[in-house]
Formats: sequence, C-alpha cells, structure tokens
Amino acid sequence: MHRQLTATRRDPLTGPLRRDSYTARARQLLARRDDLAVVMVDQDHFKAVNDDFGHPAGDAVLAATAARLTAWAGPRASVGRLGGDEFAIVVQVPAASLEQRLAQLVRMLHTPVVLEDGRTVDVAASVGAASTGALGTRDLTVLQRAADAALYDGKHSGRAHLATAAHTTLPSITGRRAGRPGTAVWGRAA
Repeated sequence: MHRQLTATRRDPLTGPLRRDSYTARARQLLARRDDLAVVMVDQDHFKAVNDDFGHPAGDAVLAATAARLTAWAGPRASVGRLGGDEFAIVVQVPAASLEQRLAQLVRMLHTPVVLEDGRTVDVAASVGAASTGALGTRDLTVLQRAADAALYDGKHSGRAHLATAAHTTLPSITGRRAGRPGTAVWGRAA
C-alpha cells in the first residue's frame, strides 16, 4: 500500500513529485525552514527535441532533467514536475551561496543527454529563483510567480536569474505572463 501511495505522488515518467504533492511538501518546507529558494526550471527548445529526435528522446531528456534536479537539490528538498517541460524546486540554500549553486545547476542542465541508441542531444534550460530572504515572504504562490518572472527575464540566456521585489508585482494571467513594461510572454513555448 505504501508503494502504491508513493507511486500516485510521483510523476511516472520523470520521478519527481506531481504538482499537488510538490505543493504540499513545498509549503511544509516554507513553514519550517529558513534560507529557502524556490527555483523554476523550463526546458529550452524542448519542442525541437521531440520534432528532431522523436518523443522517446524527449521523454529521455525530461527524465535526465528530473534526475539532475533531484541530485542538485538533495533529499530534503521538494522537487516537482509541474507539467510538460516545467519543473519547480524548493530547496534550502544559504543566501551567500545561492548564485554559486544556481550556476552549478545551469551547468548540469546544459550537459548533453546521451540516448539509449547512443545519439547525443544538446539540452539547455532556463532557470529563475526567488529566495525567502530577498523577497521577505514564505508564500509559495508569490515566490513561484517571482521565480517564474525571473526565469522569463533570462529565457535562453544560459544563466540563472534571481527574482527581485519587482518580480512579485508582475501579473500572471492564465497562459499569459507580463514581462517588462510593454512586453508580454505568451504560453510556455520555448
């Protein structure tokens, strides 16, 4: 029974927690710990991987991404697949080492994935992070929105972007995310 319960909490393709389980665990962490960061990760050019290599290759890239995120975050973090090629992490990281840890994560996410048939797929991901200390909140919704806005500020830049207080005020409206004044980012296509 424990195995069945665990299976329903995890994404069957990639292994991290499903959205509901991730959210519950993330809120527990935010209520109990200090020096936390919410990290949003969005695979870059993922549609091209599926188009050029096929869906099994896309699945392998997602599984590799999830494994890298889980290894980077460690066992006390909450790692979740929010859907498609989008992942989120709540992890304890001292503010003084956050930028260094995020740079390490970006390097990991830019390491090519070797498929079972030996082909190599170049991969990349955009990363945005919001820390509880910098934003002065433990509200998961606010932190995720800020991390997501930071992610889109740095989309395809090859480096992680840290959220500032300004990122908490950017609106997010079902599928449409407002970016800097005068710009808008639609959907999650990379």
